[in-house]
Amino acid sequence: MVRNEPRNILKREYSKRVCSCLAKFVTEKVDIQNENQTLASITFQNYFRLYPKLAGMTGTAATEADEFADIYHLEVLEIPTNVDIRRADEDDEVYRTLAEKDNAIVELITDCIKRGQPALVGTVSIERSEYLSELLKKNKIKHQVLNARYHEQEAQIIAQAGRFSAITIATNMAGRGTDIQLGGNADMRIAEETDKLKDEAAKIRASEKVVAEISAEKAKVIESGGLYIIGTERHESRRIDNQLRGRSGRQGDPGQSIFFLSLEDDLMRIFGSERMDTILRKLGLEEGEAIVHPWINKALEKAQQKVEARNYEIRKNLLKYDDVMNDQRKVIYEQRLELMSAEDVSETITDMRHEVIEDQVAVCIPPKAYPEQWDTTSLTQQIKSIFDLNLPIADWANEEGIAEEGILERITSAADQKMAERAANFGPELMRMIEQNMLLNVLDQHWKEHLLRLDQLRQVIGLRAYGQRDPLNEYKTEAFNMFSTMLGSLRGTVTTRLAYVVVKYESDDTPALPPAPRPVEMHESHSDPVTGINQVADEELQVLTPGPVMRRNPDIVFDPNDSSTWGRVPRNSPCPCESEKKYKHCHGKS
Repeated sequence: MVRNEPRNILKREYSKRVCSCLAKFVTEKVDIQNENQTLASITFQNYFRLYPKLAGMTGTAATEADEFADIYHLEVLEIPTNVDIRRADEDDEVYRTLAEKDNAIVELITDCIKRGQPALVGTVSIERSEYLSELLKKNKIKHQVLNARYHEQEAQIIAQAGRFSAITIATNMAGRGTDIQLGGNADMRIAEETDKLKDEAAKIRASEKVVAEISAEKAKVIESGGLYIIGTERHESRRIDNQLRGRSGRQGDPGQSIFFLSLEDDLMRIFGSERMDTILRKLGLEEGEAIVHPWINKALEKAQQKVEARNYEIRKNLLKYDDVMNDQRKVIYEQRLELMSAEDVSETITDMRHEVIEDQVAVCIPPKAYPEQWDTTSLTQQIKSIFDLNLPIADWANEEGIAEEGILERITSAADQKMAERAANFGPELMRMIEQNMLLNVLDQHWKEHLLRLDQLRQVIGLRAYGQRDPLNEYKTEAFNMFSTMLGSLRGTVTTRLAYVVVKYESDDTPALPPAPRPVEMHESHSDPVTGINQVADEELQVLTPGPVMRRNPDIVFDPNDSSTWGRVPRNSPCPCESEKKYKHCHGKS
């Protein structure tokens, strides 16, 4: 339950183990659950930015116009009301103590009941609404309370809030989606009184009677002054105060509104209420006497603006941090969509495998190092661990004239050969399915763990400010390094799991092995120039060895000296420039 909200939020809980701590102390027996781990996260701002167009309608957007302009690049336009507003907004009344303010509120409510004027009492928290309810009970004032404890009766309470002499206490009346109709809600009363009637004629008579009663009661309410809005405290945001005021004076109906404040209120204490209390005592302000002046309204409005500006800066700062994650989120989700829609991810798997080998070779065989400085033992162990291959890398290193590229070429060839044999044993269709499922599962797992690490980084990155460093810039650097590490770990995990994966069949019958793979043949392919999807039938291009097909637009004349005519070239294919090198070691280096 949120402090300032009148409803429980379903399927939501506190984070950072706070929920487990609370479960130990509540009176009900609540089972302590394991802490949840975030699978995906996004701020409202970046979520709304995903839509190509944004628009909205609300009665209280004017006070937040700057934020809409800065975050969403939306202009706020004020539309005049259909009927002129007849509500009288009175100046705020400021009292020295909370008790004096509460007594003044009770007196006003009592006066409203004498006149038959309905009143809606707005509070900033559920605790205040229940305290005022107890205060009214002591004074034997009949009323209704609208908060999370009476959520089931919400529609009924709202429907009756505009009736003659009705008193309703509510917490944050925003977003109810229901007008408080003077005299009561005709539709709801008709539904209640005709629910048990079976005769249509009786239903019609009952409906007409209800409409007549509500019309007469509405006239009495209008004569008494309409709905009276009584604010027990100023909110930190002017928008919420305006939402409360906006419940009265709708569609040309009369109404009134007033806010009661004390120097003990949260908003007043923030801006030096102790000094103001001393001044008021010296001026001889008596107990129970209120200060009423338009200057006070302006001062309070400026105080609210300062709090709003502070809260906006907090949201804006959080958005800056989420923008860092948002760039990574786009990369991961775009890649995931491509993998889900792809029929064959073998080329991606092959590229990952080769990058893993390149990373291992780069670590154990530093650039420009002599063969005597090569760590062939570690490289042999890593290749054994990743691919389950026993390769004589130490013997290769002792060969005369051997270079790093030669070692890399032999390891890559051996790994490709093993994976081709596994593909032949499993069959092409099963292998493609295994590769896709494995890649998606590992991607989801690594992204989930990455989100957890980013969240932990976000909690402590502010400490970098003690070292005269900008926490945001530090967060960007650390997050990028963590993302790069995550991608490297992703490639390694996928490659290792595919090298060790075992298929278990439910039946005892061992499936027959498919025929031996035929030699790789080059086929002409036709790719859509926009999507890049190969339109040639899949069965004509099924190959079991990792020899990828170069894809290009057949409408463009191929020229080995012009890279713009090559189309998409896989990294491990021979370079089209006829240099007899692999593309990744030639034109694909950049």
